[in-house]
Amino acid sequence: MEDEEQEVLEVVTVKQVAMKWGLYLGMVLIIYGMILLLADLVGNQTLGYVNYLFVAVFMYFAHKAYKDEGNGYMSYGQGLGIGTLMAVVGTGISTIFSFLYVSFVDDSMMEKIKEITEQSFIDQGMTDAQIEQAMSISEKMMTPGIMFPMAFVFMVIFSFIIALIVSAITKNPDPSAEI
Repeated sequence: MEDEEQEVLEVVTVKQVAMKWGLYLGMVLIIYGMILLLADLVGNQTLGYVNYLFVAVFMYFAHKAYKDEGNGYMSYGQGLGIGTLMAVVGTGISTIFSFLYVSFVDDSMMEKIKEITEQSFIDQGMTDAQIEQAMSISEKMMTPGIMFPMAFVFMVIFSFIIALIVSAITKNPDPSAEI
């Protein structure tokens, strides 16, 4: 074969897009988490849900980037793969940062969570003896080594659910690939 110049179309992969947008997501989750910590809003459940909004928005833009940088098409499965891997990467980065921060820099977040937990027991009308017993059990679970891996798993599960929804909305299957 002669030196025929062929234009090679570089196709972006699901993994490339997911890793890139997962990195962006991780950085934003870290920044948002630090803002909540500095504003003494750790434990505010409503503001915690904003993390899922970030996931959905970044997932949308990752899907858009995949279609724009590729051939314009994205199957439901590709969208689900991008969304899930992006969430694993972004949440993983954020979780590792938070674990290291709480373990080695400032453990005040753990104390704040314990205070919120105790207040919730009081609000439920538990007696002092019940609160003491519940707190002794809860405190065993309130260590960075247990809380952050659990938070990672829950965030990935909810992000997968978000990926199911966002992928259904943003998919653009290639009609020539359908059988």
